Amino acid sequence: MAHSYQSSEIFHGIADVTGDSLALAQAAADCDAELIVLCGVHFMAESAKILAPHRTVLIPDLEASCSLASSISADDVRELRAQYPGVPVVSYVNTSAAVKAESDACCTSANALQVVEAMGADRVIFLPDRFLGSYVATQTEVELVLWDGRCEVHEKFTAEQARHARERFDAKLVAYPECSPEVLAEVDFVGSTSAMGCWLAREKPARITLITECSLADNLRAQFPATEFIKPCNLCPHMQRITLQKTYACLRDFKHEVDVPPDIADARGRSARNGVMRGRWPVVAIGGGVAGLVTALAAAPMPMRLRCCVHDDSGTTSALAQGGIAAALDPADSPAAHARETLAAGAQHKAASLGHARQTCSVWLDDG
Repeated sequence: MAHSYQSSEIFHGIADVTGDSLALAQAAADCDAELIVLCGVHFMAESAKILAPHRTVLIPDLEASCSLASSISADDVRELRAQYPGVPVVSYVNTSAAVKAESDACCTSANALQVVEAMGADRVIFLPDRFLGSYVATQTEVELVLWDGRCEVHEKFTAEQARHARERFDAKLVAYPECSPEVLAEVDFVGSTSAMGCWLAREKPARITLITECSLADNLRAQFPATEFIKPCNLCPHMQRITLQKTYACLRDFKHEVDVPPDIADARGRSARNGVMRGRWPVVAIGGGVAGLVTALAAAPMPMRLRCCVHDDSGTTSALAQGGIAAALDPADSPAAHARETLAAGAQHKAASLGHARQTCSVWLDDG
């Protein structure tokens, strides 16, 4: 399993599963292999072990850490709980197992807003990324108590860099929510790693600047060859510790196993399932045609997952209309954004833009 910040030789060359933190965590929970090698940082390997407790989890380099995870301890969480009695704690996945064990739920950047609002409280303690927490706070009426953690990669980006990319290269700007509010105010879209990919597929910009760890641009370039990527390059030094050679040695020597103490694993498992697994909503089976499209659009804001029962290549209106179903799934997406493609499908115009939507539908829904 390889995170999106891994080098292309790992991400494209050897990985069976790729994605952001949320995708890898959910894949670990579904994994039927006896052995998982997590090409990412240490907290990701811990997440895999918690969600797949009976699997052996290895990491190519045990020293691949995270500045956010190092910014807060379990003692810090206990002190916050004492300061704010009764206030639920949501921890970003970029934290240690011990911190998650003290939390009520954990989240990723892809589902942070959803998890915060699922706490059902007027106030939530959100840890440890101040910038991500500040961004989530702009999207909700829930009051967030924030910790002063920062990602050492994303805090380096500046609003001046963003403006320079737009003015010099006429590029669209997309940023990760771990960037400062000043940077986010300059961009065209803010979203998680997976949401960035959805935005690219929808908007198809001629030129783009991804304001995030620059390995992501390398890996997305292969998926979107028609887009020119302008990257202000900040590499994560911890992700860069994972190399092809270390991955080979990890497999060859069966070394660097990641484990979590049972007492922490039990507590953390609850918080992980309360957050990382949020999004595993009740499945609603629908048809693949116009009726299914209408159902998908109507269900978009609701906590449910849609499964397409019919997926064929007959070239009918019904089959092509599945582009709209994909639009209803991603919180960063919107049904309106796919209106043009859906209308094209209804007229039986096989627009090239429909290819991604149908592929996305197949990957997300048609899982047997």
